[in-house]
Amino acid sequence: MTGASGGLLGRLRIEGAQMPEALARIAETILADPETAAHASIVDLAERSGTSTATVTRFSRTLGFRGYANLRVAIATETGRAEQARWETDISGDIAPDDPLTDVLDVVTAADTRAIQGTAAGLDVGAVERVAAAIAEAKRVEIFGLGSSGTAAREMAFRLERIRVPVWHRTDTHTALTNAALLLPGDVAIGLSHSGRTREVIETLAEAADHGALTVAVTSFARSPLAEVADLVFTTSVQETTFRLAALSALHSQLLVLDLIYVAVAQRTYERTAEALELTVRAVDAHRLPEKIPSRKRTRGRP
Repeated sequence: MTGASGGLLGRLRIEGAQMPEALARIAETILADPETAAHASIVDLAERSGTSTATVTRFSRTLGFRGYANLRVAIATETGRAEQARWETDISGDIAPDDPLTDVLDVVTAADTRAIQGTAAGLDVGAVERVAAAIAEAKRVEIFGLGSSGTAAREMAFRLERIRVPVWHRTDTHTALTNAALLLPGDVAIGLSHSGRTREVIETLAEAADHGALTVAVTSFARSPLAEVADLVFTTSVQETTFRLAALSALHSQLLVLDLIYVAVAQRTYERTAEALELTVRAVDAHRLPEKIPSRKRTRGRP
């Protein structure tokens, strides 16, 4: 299974609490002061987190790095990006009932921007290319998602339909499972779940895998049950705010992953896509109001 994670710090915020106690303390120490961690020696980080150098090494390897030196470079890279957009990282995710909407706008914008940047930073473009190539040739593509993830799934299905990809999205679990059972090698199944623990999506993706389809998971948790049944995993980064819990904040990151896959498919099917888009635009053009040049309003009392 090939995996891709969201930005490192975003990944630590999501996965840190689920790690064993000693590893979780290291994650908390890094998140508390990423800039200091980016310059800390392995001994310093071990002492600050109350662990050992061996535990720090194990922590680094758990995240997919060869060792602490590579982890430190990744932290430094992210803190450098954050420094370039300091206004974003300084904004809290807290929203009070009496906050003016101008402040709420800043909070929501900053949270979504951080989530999208974190997701983009960890995207494996090679995996995106592999999925896009498979979709471009597939006889059948199935996309599964419920709740907020279902919104992203429907949008992806709509986009692929517009460029003549044979794609289906079912909200009924029984129909989704029967559709998954009809997949064959060369087909593609994409499952979306922020938690990676939505039983219906896991079961449907597992059914697709049993029949030889390429299975793709889009989730915020790289070590979730959904990720375990997928051939390829794209991990999204989320930023919670008041009134928008993690599951409700994952939509933009999910759409980023899916949009990149869609564009990559369109690149591979350029002539077919261009023709399809032209035809579909023309089909609905008559239902759009014609553009008019705004007329100047007369001043009251003047002829």
